[in-house]
Amino acid sequence: MAVRTFAAIDVGSFELSMKIFEVSRRGMKEIDHIRREINMGTESYTTGKLSYERVEELCEALLAFSDIMKTYRVSDYAAYGTSAIRETENTIILLNQIEVRTGIHIQVLSNSEQRFLDYKSIAFQGEGFLKIIENPTAIVDIGGGSIQISLFDKDKLVSTQNMKLGVLRLQERLRHMNAGAKQSDDLITELVDSQMLTYKKLYLKDREIRNIIIVDDYVSMLLRKKSLEHEMTGYAGRELFEKFEKAYHSQRTGELAKKWDVPEENMPMLHISLMLLKRIMEIMGAELIWAPGVTLCDGIAYEYAEKNKIVAASHDFEQDIIACAQNISKRYRGSSKRSATLEQIALHIFDHTRKIHGLGRRERLLLQLSTILHDCGKYISMVNLGECSYSIIMATEIIGLSHKEREIVANVVKFNHLEFDYYEEMARYSTIDREAYLVVAKLTAILRLANGLDRSHKQKFKDVRTTLKDDQLIITVDTNEDITLEKGLFDARAGFFQEVYNVRPVIKQKRTVNG
Repeated sequence: MAVRTFAAIDVGSFELSMKIFEVSRRGMKEIDHIRREINMGTESYTTGKLSYERVEELCEALLAFSDIMKTYRVSDYAAYGTSAIRETENTIILLNQIEVRTGIHIQVLSNSEQRFLDYKSIAFQGEGFLKIIENPTAIVDIGGGSIQISLFDKDKLVSTQNMKLGVLRLQERLRHMNAGAKQSDDLITELVDSQMLTYKKLYLKDREIRNIIIVDDYVSMLLRKKSLEHEMTGYAGRELFEKFEKAYHSQRTGELAKKWDVPEENMPMLHISLMLLKRIMEIMGAELIWAPGVTLCDGIAYEYAEKNKIVAASHDFEQDIIACAQNISKRYRGSSKRSATLEQIALHIFDHTRKIHGLGRRERLLLQLSTILHDCGKYISMVNLGECSYSIIMATEIIGLSHKEREIVANVVKFNHLEFDYYEEMARYSTIDREAYLVVAKLTAILRLANGLDRSHKQKFKDVRTTLKDDQLIITVDTNEDITLEKGLFDARAGFFQEVYNVRPVIKQKRTVNG
């Protein structure tokens, strides 16, 4: 059985971390974990840049990582930067400097991509994960710059929201306020409440959260060490959690660091994480915390193994992405019945035109999301439906989608309602590249046809069949109803489809004779 040696590198806000894995069909085995503390977040969040000294420190650490990878004969690696790199003003220049000097290529994760990898690392825990999400559960992912809260309802991921309440960011705010030890707790509570109480009104409402899954660099390690004395590894009730918080205030930092086996320099971040999580638990009414002990490096490794078809996930992550989109549509009063009809027709056309569009499974998912979110903008304006839909989608997290993918979906929805902008025009207001632009054009052409076939919003068709014949796409609809309106709009929208694919769509009606 072939075994690959893979290195996952996380360029985080407070430390550089690398895990070495042996990856095979039997699973993944961690064989080493190297960490190097480099506080990049403080500079990045306050100035938008990294100092010369910090870049030097980072390159030195990455060169050491490179030597370690050679020692282990690593065959593949992936290196990702998170919020500290993401929030620099000169990101492209910085990454080029690093690659030239170290040979290590760092990709910058969007917030959504980063949290999705963290989420994957949890989901790959198998039975432990599946059991805990049987009850209403929230994943609280605490980073240096922000936190992400993702909600599960009946085994489905229904929403995710990012808030700038990261540990390093809060630490910097406290430092600028010159807060003493006694003031810090109250200030953290105020800062958390200012966003969490709004979050509760918008997303939690009357929903009761039973469990919290925590992903962080500080509390997780403590819980996994200390919960052994009380329950299963990584699990803690509110009572044990409160004991940790009280102990922090009753003992000297140095003594407590030694007792808990935590580096003393990490104690301020641990304190902030404890207070942050304590208040979130109180607001949500949660009783149980599970710290699976996973890191972003684990998620990177699972992503690699999954993409290379070495391991298979038991959890359907695509369904989570779809559920998130459905929840967004519901929030903005979208028509689920209408979306279901559009989805059926659009995906049918996509599946029967693979020969001419050359797109894959991921693009099919983006089309599906576009049908779900096709009318979300009407919540704001019936007149400017396209523009408002675009704004909503671009302003809303869809966990599992990159920024580029979210922009593709937003543009497909936008141009379903508006005249299509060609690349030169689109490039003036968008970061979209030529490859993504072609995806937008192809998916828009399909969605427009599907929309034209259900223009009356009355779901008139019993069945839709699609056939490619020479230079025509023949769409046969089974209905006895009057489809004059549908034919008119279909013909109007057929021109753009023909422009994109060089194939002319033609609609034919099949009538069923009763008796």
